[in-house]
Formats: sequence, C-alpha cells, structure tokens
Amino acid sequence: MLPHWSKSLLSEVNVATLLVFVVVYLSLHYHLKRRRRRHRRLANIPPGPKPLPIVGNFGVFLIPSFIRRRIGNASKPSSTPVEALTEQAAIYGEVFSLFVGTQLIVVLNGYDVIRDAFHHRPQVFSDRPDIPAVTIMTKRKGIVFAPYGPVWRKHRKFCHASLRNFGVGKLSLEPCILQGLATVKSELLRLRQEVGKGGMDLMPLVSNAVSNVICSLALGERFPQDDRQFGTLLGLMVRGLELCVNSPAVLINVFPPLYHLPFGAFGELRRVERDITAFLKRMIAKHRDTLDPENPRDLVDMYLVEIARQRAAGVEDSSFDEDYLFYIIGDLFIAGTDTTTNSLLWILLYMAVHTHVQDKVQAEVDKVVGRCRVPSLTDRGRLPFTEATIMEVQRLTSVVPLGIPHMASKTTDFRGFTIPEGTVLLPNLWSVHRDPAMWDQPDSFRPQRFLDDEGQVARKECFMPFGIGRRMCMGEQLAKMELFLMVTGLLQAFTFRLPDGTPPPPMHGRFGLTLAPCPFTVSVSPRG
Repeated sequence: MLPHWSKSLLSEVNVATLLVFVVVYLSLHYHLKRRRRRHRRLANIPPGPKPLPIVGNFGVFLIPSFIRRRIGNASKPSSTPVEALTEQAAIYGEVFSLFVGTQLIVVLNGYDVIRDAFHHRPQVFSDRPDIPAVTIMTKRKGIVFAPYGPVWRKHRKFCHASLRNFGVGKLSLEPCILQGLATVKSELLRLRQEVGKGGMDLMPLVSNAVSNVICSLALGERFPQDDRQFGTLLGLMVRGLELCVNSPAVLINVFPPLYHLPFGAFGELRRVERDITAFLKRMIAKHRDTLDPENPRDLVDMYLVEIARQRAAGVEDSSFDEDYLFYIIGDLFIAGTDTTTNSLLWILLYMAVHTHVQDKVQAEVDKVVGRCRVPSLTDRGRLPFTEATIMEVQRLTSVVPLGIPHMASKTTDFRGFTIPEGTVLLPNLWSVHRDPAMWDQPDSFRPQRFLDDEGQVARKECFMPFGIGRRMCMGEQLAKMELFLMVTGLLQAFTFRLPDGTPPPPMHGRFGLTLAPCPFTVSVSPRG
C-alpha cells in the first residue's frame, strides 16, 4: 500500500509522465552510466557524491520542494537545496561536482574560490549553459541567459547606457521611485481602514511598485494598482518562476520533450509563456506605431531607433531586431521585479520580527530626515545604520543564493582540478554570506557588522548580493536606489509588526530562482 505522500505525488506528477520515464530509463540507463564513467576517468574533475541512474544527483540535492514536502517531516522543515549544497562542501571541499542527468555541475563555495573563478578567469567562466527549460523559452537571447560573446556584450553595453540615460544611478530617477512609494503608502492607509490591526499581505503592493519602475524605464508608462491586465502579468511572472523550479515542470531539464506534454504543470507553463509573450509583444508593437526617432521615451524606443540606425548604415548580420528586444524586455521585467520585490519583502519581514532594529532605523530617519519630507538619495551618507540594516538582510537572505549558472567555455585547470568544456558552474553565494571565517556569528541578524568604529558604513569585499565578475547583475544600481528609498520612506511613515498572536513565518524562505520569504502578513500602523 502506498504511503500518503506517494499518492499525492502521483497525482501531481501525473501517471503519464512516470510512464515516459520508465520507457526512457530502459533505453538510456546504460548509455548515461558509460558517459558519467568517461567523465570521471578522462578528467580530474572535482569529487562529489555518487549520482543516481538517469537523474544523477538531481533527486538528492536539487530536489524540488514539491517532492521534498511529500517526503519530509512536516513538523521539521527539511534543508533548502542551497543549505544541502553548502553541507556537501564540508564533505567534498569548496569545489565539488554533481550530475544532473549526464550534465556535470561544479559547485563553487567560499569567497576566495568564487572570486578566483569569476574575477580572475572571466574569459573562461562567463558563459551561460544550455539549460533545456530556459533555452526553450528564451532561445538563448536577452541579457541574463544569453551566451557570453560579442552579441551579448553589445546588448549589455546598449542596455546599460540606455538605463543610465533614463536615470539609473542618478538623482533624476528618484521621482519615479518616489511615485511608487506614494502609491504604496496610500494603499497601506486604505487597507488599514479596512483591516484595522489585522495582517496585510504586502506582496502585491510591493511587486506593483517595483515593476512600475521597470515599466517607466522600459515602456515609458506606469500601471495603476487596480489595473487587472498588469496585475495578471505580475501574477503570471510569479507563477512561471514557481513552475520552473517547484513543480513537475522542472523535469524538463532532465528530459526536454516533457515540455510538450499538454497536461499539468507542463501545459500550464506553456500557457504562462504564451500570455506573457502576448503582453510584451503588444507593448513593443505600440511603441513601433508611435515612435518618434528624435524623442525616444524609453528603452524600447531607443532600441527601435538603434535597429533603424543599423539598417540605414547597412550593418550586415546585425543582432538588433524586435525579436531580441522582446527577450531583453522579458529579462528586465522578470529579473528586475522578482529580485528587488523579494529583497524589500525580506527587509520588512525582518523589521517586523526584530522590532528593536526597526525602532533604531526609525530613530535615525527621524533625526536626519524628520517627518515633513520624504527621504532622498542625498540622505544615504547620513543614514549609516539604515544602510547597514539593508545590507545585513541582503547578506542573510541571499535572494539569488546560487546566482545564475555559469559555464566553462573551454577545458581548464582550476584549483587542482580539470573543469571540462561545457561544465556548469554554480556560485554558492549563500556559502559566502554564511561563512564563519568571514563573518562573526554569521547566522545572527547584526546590522552593526557593516559599521566601522566611527559608525560609518564599512564595505566588505565578501558581501556580493549582486554577484561578481562580468555577469554580475546589470540592475545593481537600480536595486540599491529602490531599496533605500522604499525602506526609508515606509519606515518613516509606518511601523510594521507581526499581528498579535501570530508567530513569525519560517525564516529559511522558499527556494526558487530567487529566495523568497514564506508567505506572511504584518500589522501596519501609521506613525503620524
């Protein structure tokens, strides 16, 4: 008789999916086994745990949460994948290997190792792997998942210049962010009247405000809080990320033909992809129809102007076209919204749990800014404890704990091992931010660790929430601006507490492409 979790798992994965795996198992098992043995025999690859047939180590260390929930002890949450990977470093060393199917993955742990790989050897370790689920949906275009090379460099340089032209890293973008802050504050006051001291879910408000900054930069417009179409788009993005990591759809990376199955998570993933595609392509078409080349309004306009310029100049084999633009906009929306939204939610959760830190931040904001004006980016240097608190939450939560996978573009020696061409490399940023050799009491929430003896912000090289090297996050400056203005503005206006009688949510978070906080609500009180 099947245990209860097995019945639930069967219904979630679908019997047809399991039948597919039975068939491919019989045909591929021998081939995969020989291929892994050849990897270990021909190359001095890093050590690691023994892989399972067909799936490799996927089912042990990168096991999706939808399975982990079934087999775990409900009263004691199982380790997150990133914690499990960090534990393996204690067994096999800071550089160790795993297999997902036949794909060799090398996990890099610790500051020195990650810096050595991506800062000192960027030409070898800056490429992106061909991950089936990602490749199917991105066609290896855009900024985040595109291969390292001249096409990627041209587009990253263009996007970086365009974003700066529209205010990223400059005071000129501050009104755009503050407009979103004003909307969040007014909505919190409205919800306060409805729920009183009851709990509020901050996620929809925060996500809308963060996404609208991207909309202003990329699409030249904002969407109101109650815009159903935009709300649906944000929901689709969140659901798409969940499906890619915490559903049976993750099995596409082991057996890509599963993407085409019409049922369950596979069919839903294609519907999500279809609806997001339709929205973004409508926006690009609208820009094309209303374009004034002499007065570009946003990044899309600037890209369309660049397409026309290159065509007029007779540039052969130009990579600038509307198809590539679509994937760039998708990257900006998904990467720019999800990471900053979750970072801001984590900060507000930590403030509600550690109320003495919240009180200290508010006291500093009151002293420097007061209550009569909203905080400005010009206040950053005079709010060191507030800055340190934001940085400490970023350290503890590591919102992108494994970064974005890199790939070795050629076979190379690294730290006494051979890294074959095509190997996927995972930078375990979590291991850097929780390393006791780098941080005193690394699991404790102590903002003062980012302050020097004079009470000013102390920058640390081993603090790398945005990654390191040539593929580090392009939106770092934008994210820093948004986090500072939103955190200071919200804590100036409100006090956040857990609802009476409500315990804090599990602080290990929900592991996906980003590390999101577990669902939580807070009681919000105006400070007057």
